[in-house]
Amino acid sequence: MKNVKLISLALSMLICFVVKAQEKTITGIVSDESQLPLPGVNVINMNTKKSAVTNFDGYYSIQAQKGDLLVFEYIGYNSQRQKVQNSTTINIKLLPANQSLQEVVVVGYGSSNAEYEDNSSGYISRRKEKKAAKAIQGKVAGIQVQNNVQYVASPSQSVAIRGVESISSKNEPLYIIDGVPVKAKQFANINPNDVQDVKVLKDADATSLYGNKAANGVVIIDTKNGIYKNLTEKELDAKLKNINIAPPAVPNQEDYDNFVENAFESPKTAPLSTFSIDVDNASYTNVRRFINNGQAVPKDAVRVEEMVNFFKYNYPQPKDQNPFSINTELSDSPWNTKNQILKIGLQGKNIETENLPASNLVFLIDVSGSMSDINKLPLLKQSMKILVNELREKDKVAIVVYAGAAGLVLPPTSGGEKKTINDALENLNAGGSTAGGAGIELAYKIASENFIKDGNNRVILATDGDFNVGSTSNSDMETLIEQKRKTGVFLTCLGYGMGNYKDSKMETLADKGNGNYAYIDNIQEANRFLGKEFKGSMFAIAKDVKIQIEFNPKQVQAYRLIGYENRKLRPEDFKNDAIDAGELGSNHTVTALYEIIPAGVSSNYLNQQPDDLKYTKVQETGNNYNNELATIKFRYKKPDGDKSIEMTKVIEDKVVATEKTSDDFKFSTAVAWFGLKLRDSKLISNKSSDDILKLAKQGIASDPEGYKAEFIRLVEGAKYDY
Repeated sequence: MKNVKLISLALSMLICFVVKAQEKTITGIVSDESQLPLPGVNVINMNTKKSAVTNFDGYYSIQAQKGDLLVFEYIGYNSQRQKVQNSTTINIKLLPANQSLQEVVVVGYGSSNAEYEDNSSGYISRRKEKKAAKAIQGKVAGIQVQNNVQYVASPSQSVAIRGVESISSKNEPLYIIDGVPVKAKQFANINPNDVQDVKVLKDADATSLYGNKAANGVVIIDTKNGIYKNLTEKELDAKLKNINIAPPAVPNQEDYDNFVENAFESPKTAPLSTFSIDVDNASYTNVRRFINNGQAVPKDAVRVEEMVNFFKYNYPQPKDQNPFSINTELSDSPWNTKNQILKIGLQGKNIETENLPASNLVFLIDVSGSMSDINKLPLLKQSMKILVNELREKDKVAIVVYAGAAGLVLPPTSGGEKKTINDALENLNAGGSTAGGAGIELAYKIASENFIKDGNNRVILATDGDFNVGSTSNSDMETLIEQKRKTGVFLTCLGYGMGNYKDSKMETLADKGNGNYAYIDNIQEANRFLGKEFKGSMFAIAKDVKIQIEFNPKQVQAYRLIGYENRKLRPEDFKNDAIDAGELGSNHTVTALYEIIPAGVSSNYLNQQPDDLKYTKVQETGNNYNNELATIKFRYKKPDGDKSIEMTKVIEDKVVATEKTSDDFKFSTAVAWFGLKLRDSKLISNKSSDDILKLAKQGIASDPEGYKAEFIRLVEGAKYDY
């Protein structure tokens, strides 16, 4: 009997060994019908229940053996099943689930005879008019146009080409007139009698010709005799511009805090400038959303420091025990030629993934009725799957939702159980009012009960910020989050959607909750913030990071901090450890810019300083500090610490010519310049988009992810609007 048991055990072990040996790594690319990679696709082995999620390039890797069934799922697309055979590579193409989106038909100007062609899935239609007065009239599959009687398209309305990339009328296509790209409001002013030919492209046919700008389709118009063909940009702008047409209005349900940009200050009357770092970059992605949609950017939606800090800069890693390196650069101002720009850059220490502490995460998800739009809860689910894909077995996730009330839908679950977590996400549906305060209370309760000492304890709030039940005012929310901050739990805020977006609440929550804030406008941004920059977004290496700079009056007549208006602190707050400030994540960079009016320079931006005051004259110390521009101090706490640590650096008065500055200096100042222009700053003399583009292009040397090239496209896209 004993021998039989041993033989049975040996056979079981052999079978397990054989099964294990038969397992292999299956890899591949998941793409859409246009052969574009799909990030965030859920890949499930139905036999072993193992799962994976595709990355930004649509790539996945999963363990399986011959005969296993793989299921590929992605919101808005038909799921696909594929049995594993001998090959270790399985590439999948997913097709849209709702083909009816391709069949939207809208009428322009009454009826007429026109010729239509349908040569491919992307080339929707083409029509040649026999009577000029009926240029845009007719039925065109896949395009929606709302007109008035005087223009090709009403400036107050919109045009949307429906397809895979654009399912919302908020997304404007690219307009081409006689081979020249134009803005929506310029397109709207074309005289229909001048139109000879109209073409509509979408999907791969559009992007293959015009790149990412054509992600929402292309409307191409040829006029009779090519009347716009040989015009310069200025001539075209003047010909199509109609000063009686207002830019598209900002949805009046969106909410932004008002603030006044920092003014110049004298180091004699204000010797210290103190502020908290800001690692948020929500403002940049929100501005990007407005520009891509052809809408005017609200002035208060532009926070210049968040635009600058969207981009990563090439600062060296710290070489001492401190968690970040300090880097400075001084050169001439590109927008006020008599002034100078001081750039201060911090580089957080890069901690290898395997050395990161265990995470205790609570997803706090808004499932109220306002989250039903396609760019809210559906996008949110796919975003969270990207984050789940980054988790390890030692990490754990709980999911709390709130609508009319708050509830726990997933108790703390190991990061290794990805299918369980993703299934819980997929089952969420939107409906009801928004009890934001109750949700926050429950999420912090769950996080505190599962607190990991020396770990990464964090609530991740995903919402449009439209709280309408419970603690709703910004002051109430601020008080609640300040209380919860004392638990040692960090906060990350993810904003979604448009129309009723409450930026002011989201920023308040992040600022007061030892946290950060990002606006997710598409799946690519989700992959950047929650995937590629997962460590910097989710793992703090220093908290309550403050900066205080003292300028030398012998070298500096006046200074101003560019941006950071809502992060400024009082001088006495610098050494007060009870005062909250921003956190710095693993491998994160933070950049701050000061504009300086050098001593002895006349300036229209500087108020006349009194020079006959008796009691405020500075006594001579005997030390002139002639070679010093400023002294800069930093204070930070360790993630689990209560006492701050101070660092000091002296900045030399050494100006470098602009052409000899680093690429980082050129690009960061170009981004700040564009932000100041969007805010219609009264403190910059040069607002030329061409000059901003020129400087940005000089600093684009390193751009592996293409984000800097995208910025240049945004500046070009906004060129005629600002």
